[in-house]
Amino acid sequence: MSAPWLMLLATLLFATMGVCVKLASVHYSAAEIVLYRSLVGALFIAAVVGVRGGSLRTTVPGMHFWRSLTGVCALVLWFYAIGALPLATAITLNYMSSVWMALFLLGGAVLFGAARVDGRLIAAVLTGFVGVALVLRPTLERDQALGAAAGLASGLCAAMAYLQVTALGRAGEPEYRVVFYFSLGGTAAGALLTLATGMHPHTPAGLALLLATGVLATVAQVLMTRAYAIGRPLANASLQYLGIVFSFIFGVLLFDDPVTATALAGMALIIVAGVAASVLRQRSAAVRPDATSSTLET
Repeated sequence: MSAPWLMLLATLLFATMGVCVKLASVHYSAAEIVLYRSLVGALFIAAVVGVRGGSLRTTVPGMHFWRSLTGVCALVLWFYAIGALPLATAITLNYMSSVWMALFLLGGAVLFGAARVDGRLIAAVLTGFVGVALVLRPTLERDQALGAAAGLASGLCAAMAYLQVTALGRAGEPEYRVVFYFSLGGTAAGALLTLATGMHPHTPAGLALLLATGVLATVAQVLMTRAYAIGRPLANASLQYLGIVFSFIFGVLLFDDPVTATALAGMALIIVAGVAASVLRQRSAAVRPDATSSTLET
């Protein structure tokens, strides 16, 4: 299967996972959903490595710890936001990670005294935040402020996790090992949070949703990783934003999420800002050959 089709299928599966998370949030806390989603992912990767060969041993456990910490924080916040906000709104805020990364680049340029700051990056960041304002204003209720903050924070943590993935790639860690330790960290964190907050009783429907969440996320992650391995990074990054479109359609059809012209305009601005930020980061990576792009979900 070609890279564009792999990306298309991966984004559809991630959006479908979002539906499962939203439905599961009625029965379980965000911590429980993270626990079972991560457990399925860890078992899947371990089984694949056992069958196809490879090693899960690592010489950089500290780097995996920080990648797992930021990634798990992003995942918990994202799952909470999905339960508290319209589906497309939560997904869109998580996709702000590219804009946050552009902001990190700007901060680094200022901190280290770059000769000039790329005005296009500033424009991408500002466009992204205007998009957020447009998305949240027409759809946010008074009791959804915490969910909105969680959604924004999930994108910020995801950007930090992507930077850790980049560092692990430079250290020579294979992608399956990065995914495994992230899933392992999610399992541990989810278990601790679940012990602290309490566990809900299972039902057949709830178990099915938890299993579907883990399988969909893991398969989508594998497909996306493969797409980045064989395809063009910028084309893949652009196609990844189809996840917002799929989530919007699911939200309208399944959850009666509101449709407003302002919200649609905001989503469009965030997509434009994210694609632009990805283009600029890729050009920066071309100048600095040691820089790489993340190919993994938070």
